[in-house]
Amino acid sequence: MLFEIPALDKTATAAIQQRIDLKTKPAGALGVLEMLALQLALIQNSEAHLSLNKPVLLIFAGDHGINAHGVSIAPSAVTQQMVLNFLAGGAAANCFSRSNGIELAVVDAGILSALPDAAGLIQQSLGCGTADFSQGPAMTLAQVEAGLALGRHIARQQILAGCDLLLLGEMGIANTSSAAALLAAATDLPVETCVGRGTGISDAQFALKLNLIKQALQRPYAKDPLSVLAEFGGFELVQLCGAILGAASLQKPVLIDGFIVSVAALLACQLAPNCRDYLIFAHQGAEAGHKAVLQQLNATALLDLGLRLGEGTGAALAVPLVRAAISFYNDMASFADAGVTQVVEAGVAT
Repeated sequence: MLFEIPALDKTATAAIQQRIDLKTKPAGALGVLEMLALQLALIQNSEAHLSLNKPVLLIFAGDHGINAHGVSIAPSAVTQQMVLNFLAGGAAANCFSRSNGIELAVVDAGILSALPDAAGLIQQSLGCGTADFSQGPAMTLAQVEAGLALGRHIARQQILAGCDLLLLGEMGIANTSSAAALLAAATDLPVETCVGRGTGISDAQFALKLNLIKQALQRPYAKDPLSVLAEFGGFELVQLCGAILGAASLQKPVLIDGFIVSVAALLACQLAPNCRDYLIFAHQGAEAGHKAVLQQLNATALLDLGLRLGEGTGAALAVPLVRAAISFYNDMASFADAGVTQVVEAGVAT
């Protein structure tokens, strides 16, 4: 399976940086917002004006066979219950999306019990939850390839309908186990670095989770990204990976949420390294492996709020910062426009 992502054209970098530097502020004074504006200007291939139209949050939901061992604080039935909560507008992701003008839709990537058609629900299930990856592969290579294609399709569909900022979130009881195993398998990081307590498991559950993941990683498996996804992935993780590749293929930015989505981003970048330039990392969460995966991606997160909820909540909270970066780039006066003298040597205006 080929993943062709256009390389980001960076020929205008110096001109865009000059526009940023000539705003009425000391050079670099807006910190990460300046880097974000530069990235967005390169993605949009625009030195003059940036836009933010129709941001959309897609929450991919799937269940995990490993939760038969009780590695989460909740039973797998909660995945479907939370999907219903999203559809009813009652989750944190709904609240933050409403606050920030974000459209929200839920993708059934493979929950245990299918739901009837409903407004805001996209049906593209790969099955009724994955197999228990501590005992064998979570899914087949055919399911991985189908999931990547489905994720790619829905992302491109949203973008072609007018979305120019795609936010990605997830819901899946026990999906931190899958993400931790994927991170360890994809990077050769120590398992202990990758495995955390998810939404707050006990010491006994944590020890069990760690041992099951270690057990799974000891069996022989191919090290390429597709095989790693088949061995340890979740249906929602595979479709998230496809969605990242789909958005990047249309040269649109993707706002990455927490640990699980960041691991999907890591696998997407291994499949198509050029997609890294289109990724914006919303926050660094409290899950143990999140800092490690961000380091693997050489990523600086916009926020650090101690979040550990998932659902795309961190991505939704970061949208005001994206708007702020666009606003200063578009509307902030230059030294010449404002009649302010620029003191280049001191890096300040007087």
